[in-house]
Amino acid sequence: MKETPTKRKIVETASTLFYQKGFHGTSVRDIAEKASVNVSSISYYFKGKQGLLEYAIANYYEEYLQLIETTLEQSMDDEPIERLKNLIHHIIQYKHINLQLSCFIHRELSMDSVFVREMAVTYLAKENYIIGNAFSLVFKDKKEDKYKLDRQFLLMQLKGMLVTPYVLQNEWRSQIVGDYSHSLFVNKYVQTIHKWLAYISE
Repeated sequence: MKETPTKRKIVETASTLFYQKGFHGTSVRDIAEKASVNVSSISYYFKGKQGLLEYAIANYYEEYLQLIETTLEQSMDDEPIERLKNLIHHIIQYKHINLQLSCFIHRELSMDSVFVREMAVTYLAKENYIIGNAFSLVFKDKKEDKYKLDRQFLLMQLKGMLVTPYVLQNEWRSQIVGDYSHSLFVNKYVQTIHKWLAYISE
């Protein structure tokens, strides 16, 4: 079933409520009231709350994976380190544009929520492959790699940095007011990761 304004509104509303109240703390009626739609609309489009969550997560990751694949394709001629830096910027930017759903998903994954992990497992495997491959290419031609033995741990650190703002959003969101400051946060946070990456790859 193709996207419609009503369907999009329901997903956006549900994402906000899941973020604020959690999945189990949000009812179909809550979503319908806040989205100004009938409960039957949610049943029609998604077959219920579980189907709505599945759709939201699938849509989130499909757009995300398409973005990172396109980003890498468009920077094929760049040096590996620049490709990875560009990829990191697009990842953080996407997660921030979809802030509430990003926070909800990463919060659930950090708590090892089975119902979210089962929905996301295939997407997460593909994400790990893409990021891991881009990270490995940075070190491919280095004859003397001072971090050779620790590379798996460094990749783990990178993946941690990509999700930290969305697991620990209480650490920074009080400093953010309006779209402009969100943009500043993204740029500053990305620059911090870039500095770390430059240090370990020099």
